[in-house]
Amino acid sequence: MTYLTPRLALVGDRSPAVRSHARVPGLLDALADHDHLVLDAYWIPTGDAAAPGALDGFDAIWLLPGSPYRSEAGALAAVRTARERGIPFLGTCAGFQHAVLEYARDVCGLAGAVHGEEHPDGEHQVIAPLACSLVGHEGAVTVSPGSLAEQVLGTTRTQERYHCAYGVDGSYLERLSAHGLRFSGADDSGEARILELPGHPFFLASLFQPELSGDGTRAHPMVRALAMAAVAHADAATATAGA
Repeated sequence: MTYLTPRLALVGDRSPAVRSHARVPGLLDALADHDHLVLDAYWIPTGDAAAPGALDGFDAIWLLPGSPYRSEAGALAAVRTARERGIPFLGTCAGFQHAVLEYARDVCGLAGAVHGEEHPDGEHQVIAPLACSLVGHEGAVTVSPGSLAEQVLGTTRTQERYHCAYGVDGSYLERLSAHGLRFSGADDSGEARILELPGHPFFLASLFQPELSGDGTRAHPMVRALAMAAVAHADAATATAGA
């Protein structure tokens, strides 16, 4: 049986001005060199991600930072595609924010849910300005025991880097959680920093940017876990096709 290289969709509006985007090629090399996890990665602009079939055939989707996206619809389509089809998903920074937004609209039935950066006058700002901007900051995150996040990170306490000014409005957490979304990491003030979707093969997102961890020569555990999930997805697809 021939196994194909897993295909990774890097969804975002690639820019040399976004530090996390500049880190990605090196992280992919590190996954191959140090972890023996080789991925066939393609950048998909958010405008293209909105098109029907744009993400067909991918074994994992990474919704990268860089908001406001050129196409909010494309970013949300990437989240929905991964969520509904069981495709491994990682969302970082704006990817986390839009994972929350998609879930609020499409699962919780909150049609008027908006991102405060794009709709500052919107009534239901599920993603709202943080009380204190985290642009350029680093902070501790406490991880829920028994969560996917703990399994991936190997700890219940981690120090991570941020570059954002928006997060989840806490008044919506109960509704989101009641519909199945799990917030499995928080900062020292209790603000949500990691989310996951129980029952999904791999669905994880963080407000912090794991791609900024260290000096970029080794992949953060969350990035490595996405790669491993992509390999498992590709292997399962190949096995099904050969059955």
